[in-house]
Formats: sequence, C-alpha cells, structure tokens
Amino acid sequence: MTLNKSLLIVFIILLVDQISKVYIKLNFPLTLYGELPLFDLGWFKLLFIENKGMAWGATINDFLPFISERDGKLFLTLFRMTAVTFIFYWLYNSVKQHSSKLLTISLSLILAGAIGNIIDSVFYGYFFTDSYYNVAQFSPGNGYESFFHGHVVDMLQFPMFTWVWPDWIPYFGGNEFTFFEPVFNIADTSISIGVGIMLFFNKKIYSENL
Repeated sequence: MTLNKSLLIVFIILLVDQISKVYIKLNFPLTLYGELPLFDLGWFKLLFIENKGMAWGATINDFLPFISERDGKLFLTLFRMTAVTFIFYWLYNSVKQHSSKLLTISLSLILAGAIGNIIDSVFYGYFFTDSYYNVAQFSPGNGYESFFHGHVVDMLQFPMFTWVWPDWIPYFGGNEFTFFEPVFNIADTSISIGVGIMLFFNKKIYSENL
C-alpha cells in the first residue's frame, strides 16, 4: 500500500470523526448523569459526554495525585502528540519497506484515531464554549478552556445486555453489570479496530514482514 492511500484512510476517518463531534457539540448540551440519551434504541444510545482524560475518564492525577488536573491534562495531550509522531514514523517505514498491507492499514487506523482525539484536546477548549445545560457556540478565544486543555467528545454507547452478578461472587456479587457500557467516539473505534487487526492477524503480519 502506498503512503498516499494510507493518508487517504487517515483523512477519511478524521473527517467523519470531526464532523460527528462538531455536530454533537453545536447541537446538543451535555448528557448529564440520569438524563435521557439523545437517541435510544436500547442496544445503541447516542449521548454527549466530554472526557477530560483517558479511557473510562481516568486522568493522570488519578495515578499521580501530586500533579494538578490541568498539568496532568497538558502532559496527556503532549504524550498523545509524541505517540502520534512515533506512529506516523512507523507507518512511513512500513510503507517504505513494503511491509504487510494489514500492518499498514492497522497503523493508518490507529494514527487517524489518535489524531482525532488530539484535535479535541488541543483545539476544542479554545474554539467552543462550554456545553453544560446549553448548546455550545463556536467562539474562538472565548472557549471553556485554553489550548491543550480541551475535552474529548464521546457519543456512542452499545449497552447490548445487562445482568446481575450472583451473590456468591466476591466483590461483584449482587452488582449490576452492563456490556458494553463505556461511551466512545469514531476515533476510539478506529484505534480499537487497528489494534485488533494487529493482535488478531499478528502471525500473518509477522510472516509477511520476514
């Protein structure tokens, strides 16, 4: 696969990701805890959640409490940017060395997803007003945060089924569990598919690169 085709994959995913996020941001207020989803099919829900940190809303200062939330957010954004640089270099080398097509596709998906979430973190806080109890406005310079401190927009949830753990199971017994409860976005999906391809087809990718 050529580098141009790889970058086309990245561009298309980025376009879909950002259009979906901006549409949600400019048309709906945040879906606060206990409120009804924007759209609900039971097994699929459309919400509007802003994630300040990593997966499941975890932040750097959850693990390093001596770091402030703002400094932790800045560190996370800079780390993501460093990771994107590394992933692009890996993608560039894989194309240059005519590596497995599956490897190139998976790296393109991961790169697109990573850039998509970085755009939120770097720019959204500066360009959009807040979404608490009202619909955000596009207002450069009057946003809810400064550059590098924006929140990632999440909106997709697939709570396909729910069960209650049997009482005899330690710690979890009697608690309700929903699969799949996390709220995510197109960028997250792209990263997950890319990583999944690399894990599932690992032997094939490795054999083709020998």
